Amino acid sequence: MRTLSGIQPTGNLHLGNYLGAIRNWVRMQDEMPGEKLYFLADLHAITVYNDPAELTANTREMAAALLAAGIDPAKSILFNQARVPAHAELAWLLFCTARIGWLNRMTQFKEKSGKNREGASVGLFAYPVLQAADVLLYQTTHVPVGDDQKQHLELARDIATKFNLDTGTETFTLPEPTIPAAAARIMSLRDGSAKMSKSDPSDASRINLVDDADTIMAKIRKAKTDAEPLPSEAAGLEGRPEAKNLVSIYAAMADESVDQVLARFAGQGFGAFKPALGEVLVETLRPIATRLNEFKADPAAIDAALEAGAARASALAKPTLDAAYAALGLCR
Repeated sequence: MRTLSGIQPTGNLHLGNYLGAIRNWVRMQDEMPGEKLYFLADLHAITVYNDPAELTANTREMAAALLAAGIDPAKSILFNQARVPAHAELAWLLFCTARIGWLNRMTQFKEKSGKNREGASVGLFAYPVLQAADVLLYQTTHVPVGDDQKQHLELARDIATKFNLDTGTETFTLPEPTIPAAAARIMSLRDGSAKMSKSDPSDASRINLVDDADTIMAKIRKAKTDAEPLPSEAAGLEGRPEAKNLVSIYAAMADESVDQVLARFAGQGFGAFKPALGEVLVETLRPIATRLNEFKADPAAIDAALEAGAARASALAKPTLDAAYAALGLCR
């Protein structure tokens, strides 16, 4: 069993990033059998314009966050795509197998290109083929996917099947989807209907992973709420987006259900609930923030960890890439 997950490098990491993806990766190390590969999708990032210096900094920061949160290079393989050229090499071979009609049916391109379809990069149109290469390169058996990625994994399976049939080989393993642990959907502290985001101009809208205890407590105190007391069960939070968000954050951080949290705080107002939520956040995030700042202060250590992971990933990728060249009759 071999499991692979990727994430695009973004800067200014916040609570939504941690609860949405990073924590699940850490838990997968111990809860799922077999090898785990985690990569920073910097080649995917350049399908739209990125300032080069900012992309470099964001890649290092994301790697630092993963290491600080508990990704253990002794248990997993952590690397960024650009350090493993086999991703780009295999993508070209698969471009020649994938069909335009298949890519035209991919819904995310329509969403990301918007009304400027003709002005979008070829990379933005064809990046699902690079995603297929990411997966197929390592003979990946299992890929955690949410609803928005199921179509992409099906494309990877279609490409693998056609390549194997066209060449009369069994070059690629067909990966199976796995349903990751439910990720908390974390909303803005200022607007319960909008996702927590680094692009929000208000820093008060999010809890950053590097925020200190005083900053976290201040942001929670100022978080938007309503005047009603907390209900005794989750159904009572409907129509109260800010209240639902804060309770959901507490539940996610404490590894409890929303109903369990409400059973403890039912009938109380946010004057009592907010300090308790702040304490849970501070105690959980303090060690992560400490390690994250230590890693960020030592970029050479981050690069060394990514280089070591890339060497291991390259060794795993080589037999598959060699087999794909050979299956196509390409001399190397």
